[in-house]
Parts: sequence; C-alpha cells; structure tokens
Amino acid sequence: MTDHPALRPATQEEVAEALSFALRFKGRRPFPQANTLMAEITAAHLVEHLQRCGLYVMKGPDALAPNASHHPSAGEREPDKP
Repeated sequence: MTDHPALRPATQEEVAEALSFALRFKGRRPFPQANTLMAEITAAHLVEHLQRCGLYVMKGPDALAPNASHHPSAGEREPDKP
C-alpha cells in the first residue's frame, strides 16, 4: 500500500480521536465554543464518510516525548562495562 515501511493504516478509533481533537482545539488552545460531545459525534460521522469514500489514512510511528534533560536517552547510553 505504501513505500514507507513505518506507516500503517490508522484504526477508526485513531482517526476519530484525531478529528475530535482537531474540532475542539487549535493547537493546544481550546475553542471556547467547542462541545466535546458534538466533536466526538462529528468525528465519528467523518470517519464513516471517509470509509464509504474508500479513503485510507496512514499513521506513522508515535513521536518520542520531548526531553529537556541533558542526560543521554536509553538508545544513546554506552553499554555497561563488566
């Protein structure tokens, strides 16, 4: 389906969650008029419509959380010496 091996088809729940979030927030700022229930209902309807149209949404690997620490991450640490 794709040339990029890290991509996979997104589940219905992932697409609905992303759409619902986009309907309620602009970046991290909430829309003052946003109604959580209405956003979830609208997102569910959009997911159903995308499926009927034959569209697929691909999802990449989850991003790592930002780290402000100056300590090396687990992948950057040197192995313990015996």
